Amino acid sequence: MNVLVADDSATTRRVLEMAVESRGHELHSASDGDAAWAAFVADHPPLVILDWQMPGIDGLEVCRRIRSSPFARDTFVLMVTGRNEGDDVASALDAGADDYLFKPFEPPLIVARIAIAERRIEQNRARWAAEKALANARWMAGIGQTALAVQHEVNNPLAALLGNVQLMLMDDALSRDVRKLAEEMLEQARRVAAVVKRLSVLEAPRTVEYLTGAPMIDLSDPPKE
Repeated sequence: MNVLVADDSATTRRVLEMAVESRGHELHSASDGDAAWAAFVADHPPLVILDWQMPGIDGLEVCRRIRSSPFARDTFVLMVTGRNEGDDVASALDAGADDYLFKPFEPPLIVARIAIAERRIEQNRARWAAEKALANARWMAGIGQTALAVQHEVNNPLAALLGNVQLMLMDDALSRDVRKLAEEMLEQARRVAAVVKRLSVLEAPRTVEYLTGAPMIDLSDPPKE
């Protein structure tokens, strides 16, 4: 896992880096807020350890920017601070920090906090995967219900249309123009029947773009192998 460590103190930063490395993660470091934000934009690591007070933009502002980014949901922010008043903790949480650690701290404590972050990140990923699977299952169920409704509403009139057109074509007295029109009607009715059949056996639907930004289920005839 990529981890970003941002602290303007070389000593504190090294302690944090060693804790991250002890957990087997890939490390990215920054010594000020501007560099921290640039590093996040470049790599959007899932775990960010931020010092509150740094040159440039402070850790609180970096945290706010992370929470306003497209990667907000996927990022765990651990705020490191020497400020331990109640209002300071509230400010860190309001900015979007998931956890906080007061200075000074012992290395085992930061390792424990990283372990907590790891578990939270994995739990969130599992939950989001489950939510996505549930949403997909509901979508598939909706497609199945739609398919049944289409079959129910379309099959009978479609069968009648096909039968009547075929009866027309059995009449030898039809003019050439009427026969041509009836043959075209028969072809189009068979196309509709084929689409309804494909919808009824759809197992792994995919979407295609119908209009810009408007996807639709692909019911086109699959290519022959």
